[in-house]
Amino acid sequence: MSESRLNRQYSTAWIMLLALLTALGPLSIDMYLPALPQMAEDFGVSTAMVANTLPAYFLGLAIGQLVYGPISDRIGRKKPLYVGLTLYVIASASCVLADNEWSLIFARIIQALGGCVGVVIARAAIRDRLDVQGSAQAFSSMMIVMGIAPIAAPALGAFVLEFFHWQAIFWILALIGCISLVCIHFFFIETLVPEKRLRLSLNQVFTLYIAIFKDASFRFPMFAGCLTGGVLFSYISSASAVLMDQYGLSQQQFAYAFGFNALGIIILSSLNKKLVSRLSTLQRLKIGGFIQLTGALVVLVSGLLIHAPIVMVMTGLFLAVSGLGMTGPNAMALAMSQQGSRAGTASAIMGSMQFACGLLAGVLLNFLIWNALFNMGLMMLLFSGVGVIAIFVVARQLKLQTT
Repeated sequence: MSESRLNRQYSTAWIMLLALLTALGPLSIDMYLPALPQMAEDFGVSTAMVANTLPAYFLGLAIGQLVYGPISDRIGRKKPLYVGLTLYVIASASCVLADNEWSLIFARIIQALGGCVGVVIARAAIRDRLDVQGSAQAFSSMMIVMGIAPIAAPALGAFVLEFFHWQAIFWILALIGCISLVCIHFFFIETLVPEKRLRLSLNQVFTLYIAIFKDASFRFPMFAGCLTGGVLFSYISSASAVLMDQYGLSQQQFAYAFGFNALGIIILSSLNKKLVSRLSTLQRLKIGGFIQLTGALVVLVSGLLIHAPIVMVMTGLFLAVSGLGMTGPNAMALAMSQQGSRAGTASAIMGSMQFACGLLAGVLLNFLIWNALFNMGLMMLLFSGVGVIAIFVVARQLKLQTT
């Protein structure tokens, strides 16, 4: 398929709207990271304790997507957006009122339960309209736009902290949720027509989940994408402790370092788009997996040194994180390629599993007894290593399908 044919499948405005919905996740995760030490001081706990609001958010994302997926397959893509985004705005405001780490953790779970509707609907809408190659390119385009969020979010958070207290960050997130609601109301066009909607009872939902999970064309790419995505969550959960506490970076310096690694996702996503006509989706998935594995090894070795140069640490982090620009969209495209009208439910399963990996990474990091950098590298190596194995299982499965 030619590049011009791919470009005709969707408009830039449409992908920007979907990217805005998906960007709620990285904004909600990354924008308050520079404030973690300040929040810990206010609550009288450690930075690591306040950082548990991250796996709490991942828990909400994992649960919420399992709800929105089948609902969107039953009633369409637009109505669930109204409900989810409204809940997100209310929960964001509730984070401002939190007076201890536990009330904040609860508010973050509710915030995630609302905000995750965007990523479910965005993935399903792409599958509603595009074929496999078009989906891979659309996911890459969306990741490029989304890449702005993790670059800008910590910098914006650090800037806000120069003038206001950390609560202002959550007021801004509530405002972004309101803007998203307005955009959805006026500009989002329903992509799942009534005749293609699934009439599902609760029992049928569980049956559908099982059926999709048993589908090898979905299951193996899903595991590949979720496990390699676990590298990113390991990084996010440890970034403040490593770069601010261990290496002494200021809030602004942390924002620059975090943005540098996020820039890698944009670069690799752009490269992924350019390689669409030259390499297969599976080949690009393999390249991304090996890039992430290499970066994880560098981070782990850095953690074994008494005091590794920060240049070495940043190099490893850049590779481990940026590789997601190739593993993410290609694993997603392969997983969703055969799902048809059940794309919303399939999207929910994949999204839920991705953030379940994030939750797992956050929980396991609490039990590791070594320094923060080594702990991060160990988790990155675990996820990237098993993820690469999953990629080769995908390759074997596709080979069997063609023989």
